[in-house]
Amino acid sequence: MLSQQIRTKKKKLLEELGENRLPYLTPADADFHQLWKTKYSKLIFRKSDTVPAELHQMVQESFLTLREHNCFFQDLVRIKEKDFLTPVSRILIGNPGCTYKYLNTRLFTVPWPAEGYDIKYCSPQMHDACKALMRLNDYLHIEAVKALQGQNLFETKEIKDTTVIDREQSFATSLTEEGSVSKDQSSVCVPEDDRSLKNRTSYNLTLLNYMDPLQMLYLKQEPYFGMGNMAVSWHHDESLVERSTVAVYSYSCEDSAVQESSEQGLKGRDPAVWHVGLKVAWDIETPGLAVPLHQGDIYLMLDDLNMTHQHCVLAGLSPRFSSTHRVADSSRGTLEYILGQCELALQNLQTDSDSAAWSLKSLEAAVVKQVEEIHNEVEFEWLRQFWFQGKRYLKCTDWWLKPMAKLEEFWRKLEIMTSLVLSEVRKEQQIEEQRNETISCFLLLLKERQKLRKEWTASDLSGSLIHMICIKRLLLYTSLGSIKASAQCLQ
Repeated sequence: MLSQQIRTKKKKLLEELGENRLPYLTPADADFHQLWKTKYSKLIFRKSDTVPAELHQMVQESFLTLREHNCFFQDLVRIKEKDFLTPVSRILIGNPGCTYKYLNTRLFTVPWPAEGYDIKYCSPQMHDACKALMRLNDYLHIEAVKALQGQNLFETKEIKDTTVIDREQSFATSLTEEGSVSKDQSSVCVPEDDRSLKNRTSYNLTLLNYMDPLQMLYLKQEPYFGMGNMAVSWHHDESLVERSTVAVYSYSCEDSAVQESSEQGLKGRDPAVWHVGLKVAWDIETPGLAVPLHQGDIYLMLDDLNMTHQHCVLAGLSPRFSSTHRVADSSRGTLEYILGQCELALQNLQTDSDSAAWSLKSLEAAVVKQVEEIHNEVEFEWLRQFWFQGKRYLKCTDWWLKPMAKLEEFWRKLEIMTSLVLSEVRKEQQIEEQRNETISCFLLLLKERQKLRKEWTASDLSGSLIHMICIKRLLLYTSLGSIKASAQCLQ
């Protein structure tokens, strides 16, 4: 539903524009700083020379290590009911047991060496790479807290002081300013306590990106402003804690072979240089912004900027890495969560002490519905998503294999529970009203399961990988036709 709404908005906006293009500004434009201050002030920039040199070296070496080990992968994502390979190659690194889902694809973290976890890496270099990114994560957390504190102090001062002096500043100063939030961009927020700041800046993972534009046969053109080649289209980052900060470390492999272009065809946006583009979501009045990115630059998207604005990444000519640190919504996306769901479902399964036969404690519709929903979640959000991506994680670590084996065991028991429901509702001694209610919700979830199994099986890129390990056992234990026939006989 949400994706359809976005497509409708995009279509309407493009129809309004016709052959025209919206204006956008770069640092070369006189009004660039003023536009940033009034409409994009929750974008905070840190030039590379403000970051410790030791951290630069560690992080950039980790990027190169991951590339050398072939650890960046193009993801197969679903857009408009079709599957596409992303032009950017990615890998997710973060807290053990965390996942991140975007465009219907769930990624599983290669765990960084968090305290209290026994993580075996494929090589010492891989360990060092993950440790470096954990160090970067800690650094960006501190920077984000400082930026939000500066934002709150500035806003508090604005409330008290009705006459704010607007001082002219250079581009470099404006980019590194910590709290240049104006009333024009959003409603004034009250100062926050330390807990709120920590919750919105405690990054639990980073999505790493890599792309070499010269190796790409085709890149989409930016459609609204005419900014040129896009590595990543306009979007809001998904699956994040509300109003959490996104922090990005950018490393473009600039060398003498790629010089900044003198072309003027893109109205100030140098096509040789990588940029981050920003625009107010679904707005045709406010000019866009294109900010150049060089080796080691950092930018932060504070507070609600990711919700009120959209951003894209504009490709330069040199290969580029980025580490995008996020506070992923972990309410349904951690190993701890899904194991807890399995334990909850299995509370309805019992074993006879004499015969060791399985049976269900309850056939109430609400209980059956909960168990079957968890069954579908385990199969389609976890097992199939994990094995769909094959052995990609084994290039780094085998950490996920034991948890996945445990989830397979849970799944087998959930399959038994589904069979038991079917057996029980066929028995005549069941109360008719309760039986019909159970059958009704049961059939809906089985139809959904069959539909999803067909979709996964039909995917050319998933079949062999899925069936290779546990998913080869995910066969329909009965056809929907026989279930429907049984239900009709009971009515």
